[in-house]
Amino acid sequence: MRRIRRFGAARENPIYEARTRDIVVRVTPTYQVEQSEPEEGKWFWAYTVEIENHGVETVQLVSRHWVITDGLNRLEEVRGPGVVGEQPTLGPREAFRYSSGCPLTTPSGTMRGDYHMMTRDGDAFDVAIPEFSLDLPGARRVVN
Repeated sequence: MRRIRRFGAARENPIYEARTRDIVVRVTPTYQVEQSEPEEGKWFWAYTVEIENHGVETVQLVSRHWVITDGLNRLEEVRGPGVVGEQPTLGPREAFRYSSGCPLTTPSGTMRGDYHMMTRDGDAFDVAIPEFSLDLPGARRVVN
């Protein structure tokens, strides 16, 4: 797996990318001011995921596994079938895009995970979702 961290034109909307077995996953997180209530200890991020099949085999996204870490290093794991109620099938050179969201009880955190995929021949494998930061726009970023 290769991880690349690219930044778009605006610093607040970085694009995170990972490639596993010719499947490319890109994630763009965005802080949602209107859905957040900092005075109540609630911060909310939306994220858009693009999954591209650069291979020659048709694959289906069967399930997802997320690891969400808040600003106090507390972990939450989320597992479930498909994404946003779908289990998309991607032929060669096809892509699937969806948006979802993540609430946190701290003003920053990270998400990472994997998608469990299967080929038409029944070959199962995991595709990495790159770790991405959930940081408030303009916040000072601290690297541990």
